[in-house]
Amino acid sequence: MSKLYKETLEAIVPVSTTLKSDAWEKMNFKTKPLGALGRIENLAVQMSLIQESLNPEINQKALFVFAGDHGVAASGVSAYPAEVTPQMVMNFLNGGAAINVLCRHHNIGMSVVDMGVNADFEPHPDLIDKKVRKGTRNFLKEPAMTEGESLQALENGMSVFLEVHKKSPVEIIGLGDMGIGNTTSATAIICAVTGINVAESAGRGTGVDDEGLEKKINVIKDALSLHKPEAKNGLDILCRVGGLEIAGIAGAVLAAASQKVAVVLDGVISTAAGLIAYLINPDVQGYLISGHKSIEKSQVAALEKMKLVPVIDLDMRLGEGTGAALAINIAEAACKIMCEMSSFADAGVSEQNLSS
Repeated sequence: MSKLYKETLEAIVPVSTTLKSDAWEKMNFKTKPLGALGRIENLAVQMSLIQESLNPEINQKALFVFAGDHGVAASGVSAYPAEVTPQMVMNFLNGGAAINVLCRHHNIGMSVVDMGVNADFEPHPDLIDKKVRKGTRNFLKEPAMTEGESLQALENGMSVFLEVHKKSPVEIIGLGDMGIGNTTSATAIICAVTGINVAESAGRGTGVDDEGLEKKINVIKDALSLHKPEAKNGLDILCRVGGLEIAGIAGAVLAAASQKVAVVLDGVISTAAGLIAYLINPDVQGYLISGHKSIEKSQVAALEKMKLVPVIDLDMRLGEGTGAALAINIAEAACKIMCEMSSFADAGVSEQNLSS
């Protein structure tokens, strides 16, 4: 275990609740009926607690798309071939993917992180090279990674965040993914941790047909039966059925929490990664925001385990960090509500009787 890994975990402390009552009092006396802004109010209070300020603000925001290939893709669990992973990475770098559009629209700095794509890329200003190996092994037959590779991937994810944050401090990050076969890995992780039924929780991922879904269910069942990962051991689960990009995301979650930075998870892949980080250090929970509700059913179990409620529900299942990008914008709006919206006293408006 490296110095970076040890120091990062030791630096994580639970989100302080000292200002919680004051934050809610400030929100409740805004010029609106109690609770009228719904979960935006909860988000505003959460940002206040993370930043330990009644005037939370987001000046710099970043989004990282972690990419990696999966050996299990060779077992026919995806509607797309494995070569789509490097092709989509190039699409990200060329600015043509949905996540590029949303990050430009919301002025979010975006980087692509190569954790384990089975290809070589030319240097690019938006590409961060943290490759551990060219894809995981097929976990239907053997562990996806060695313990050393899993630790290296976690540490590489930590360094991705810490290096960017040191150059230009951010208040919030979004975490997305790219990797053919990764919904199979994510579902295996969530099933291993929560014990939910594989047949009831596995989704269609990239859009597999009924036959493909049945194959995917059987692959996950057989892999969990073969490896028997420890339900409370995040590192063991990563080694057995994880992904390099999932480990990288988990590392970034841990590093961001160590610096008291809000973390917006995306869909089922980054939620599974957040769950790994949560197992490694449960104190990350208060820094986590679930960006959106995926149509992948296993995400529900993971969110319930971490006590998170998605910010938006738009029937999305793209990944890439698209839901996280949209939710970052809502978090920024929540901060502005907390800071800029008048109170009843400021506006000279008669307030409702809170005691009635």
